[in-house]
Amino acid sequence: MKFVILTGLSGAGKTTALKVLENLGFFCVDNLPSVLLTKFADLCFQGNPEFNKVAVGIDSRGRSYFHELEAALDYIDKSNYPMDVLFLQCDKDVLVNRYNFTRQAHPLKDEGGTILECIEKEIKILEPIKKHASFMIDTSKMQIKNIKLALERLYGENKKAVVKTYVSSFGFKRGIPVDADFMFDARFLPNPYNVQELRSHSGLEKDVKEYLFGFESFNNTIEHIYQQLKYVIPQYASSGKQELFYAIGCTGGFHRSVALADEVSKKLKKDGFEVVCEHRDYDIEGEKWKDPTPN
Repeated sequence: MKFVILTGLSGAGKTTALKVLENLGFFCVDNLPSVLLTKFADLCFQGNPEFNKVAVGIDSRGRSYFHELEAALDYIDKSNYPMDVLFLQCDKDVLVNRYNFTRQAHPLKDEGGTILECIEKEIKILEPIKKHASFMIDTSKMQIKNIKLALERLYGENKKAVVKTYVSSFGFKRGIPVDADFMFDARFLPNPYNVQELRSHSGLEKDVKEYLFGFESFNNTIEHIYQQLKYVIPQYASSGKQELFYAIGCTGGFHRSVALADEVSKKLKKDGFEVVCEHRDYDIEGEKWKDPTPN
């Protein structure tokens, strides 16, 4: 039985997260009043075979009952019900921008104040619940696909006796991936950005790769990361872990780290490892190189 309490700041992605969990086979309930949580937990854990994976979304929308959530969590814990509290957080300025962009009202707007004041008020309300968190995901710099992948790592079923390895590129200027198991800084490598004719081309493209392959340091780095993962992945498998997240960063996440992640992933796949190659900032960084002139 897997029982997940999904909570966190409004606007941090709980609706998206619930949809992902539903696609992972969870029975999902959104905005359950805290006063009903203990009864619902009893129902799920007392022999109902239909409830083997359950996710419950609770946030400040049910603020008239929200103060009872901490007591409900204590009850579930004392009842020895296995439970995860998944807390989604996000930077205040990012949340303000999201609310301004979507024009949605904050759940605490009826209590008065600006969007920022509502967010700050909610942070204080949620502070006691945050202490119960089993996992915290900061969605400040995450796109929807990244939230999906993070939840798949936590709750996706991996029935094979292998480690699923995620090799991801990213740009340091947009922040580090806080959920990475390993992180490699590739900013010491020659930068295609400094070559005018390569600047608008990504690390997946032939010309950029040919440029990078011309440097011994780039080829040695591929081999270094490959050998490291070739050693580490079996160690993860023997320890019972099912996923490994290896992040490779450069300045923007468009040239060096993309090429490295792609090449390392190809080598690992040839060896039979289960590898997913991701490029966190590739789409965002590539937008500025698109030709704005209509056809």
